[in-house]
Amino acid sequence: MPEAETRNPVLVARQRAGFVERVHHGRVAIVDGRSPEGALAAALGDVGSAFLPRSSCKILQALPMVESGAADAAKLSPRHLALSCASHQGSDAHATFAGEWLREMGFSETDLMCGAQESGDAATRERMIRAGEAPSQLHNNCSGKHSGFLCQAKHLRASAENYVSPDHPVQKAVAAATAELAGEEIAGHAIDGCSAPNFALSLTGLARAAARIAAAETALAGVRLDAAIRLRSAMAAHPFEVAGEGRCCTGLMRAGEGRFAVKTGAEGAFIAILPEMGLGVALKIDDGNTPAAECAMTGILVALGALDAGDERIACWLTPREVNRRGLVCGGGALSQAITGLRLS
Repeated sequence: MPEAETRNPVLVARQRAGFVERVHHGRVAIVDGRSPEGALAAALGDVGSAFLPRSSCKILQALPMVESGAADAAKLSPRHLALSCASHQGSDAHATFAGEWLREMGFSETDLMCGAQESGDAATRERMIRAGEAPSQLHNNCSGKHSGFLCQAKHLRASAENYVSPDHPVQKAVAAATAELAGEEIAGHAIDGCSAPNFALSLTGLARAAARIAAAETALAGVRLDAAIRLRSAMAAHPFEVAGEGRCCTGLMRAGEGRFAVKTGAEGAFIAILPEMGLGVALKIDDGNTPAAECAMTGILVALGALDAGDERIACWLTPREVNRRGLVCGGGALSQAITGLRLS
């Protein structure tokens, strides 16, 4: 058993007829952004060790673009800002919007450095197969984030080539913003699936960054205050741009009706930004299971009162069902007491 699982509690279990078939250990940090030091309001498991937040930190990667004035110079709308924070499903709508944004800036799909990716949207994928159309970089789930990187590079008059290098001004600004909001030094970096650097920090640091964005009105000042509010508001107002139909982030934010923003990441990472409570939540499932992370985050939002457990719009994530090949429900996911009994200090 991995060492982490000896420290971290079970957050989600998969059951069949009352038999537990597998469990998912994990850790949770909830930070109060209204406290001057960004104090922990609740914690489960090891929240001090460094990890890779993957795409859960995309709002931090977009923050310097807005702070620098690049977003205003390019006359970006809230939809653009939401797409810059997205891990979208590569639907025709997402790819078209990203392509339009690039053309407006004088760039094209070939200027992106995220790599081509097959569309995650079934209808788009089927249309492309029938048309013999190959996936492009616009279909990459990170094409919006990379369009934002190019937007900032253009505004800074920095090279648009190799903008994903950790030494590029765009990525240096991302690293600085991440460290400042997290209140800790970056613990290193790895290259993400889209080729951009992913900066490591603790789960507490990630939750603190989310909390300071949530409580921006009191926790931040100047251009950072404005940028944080604009980005979190854009995500909450345009959940489709952030993910897509049938996706957890989109579904949870639609159910939240503009009250909060959430963002998933690979390998079981997830954050929530809750402005009304001034809270930031960061979650990591040890084995990287995405459905477990979705179930746990939904349960946390219910436990905090941000969502109603009886809301049918969130049922597929709060109480996921195991359906067999005949369409029979034969099991499903269950939250642990660690999640259902979560209370703030």
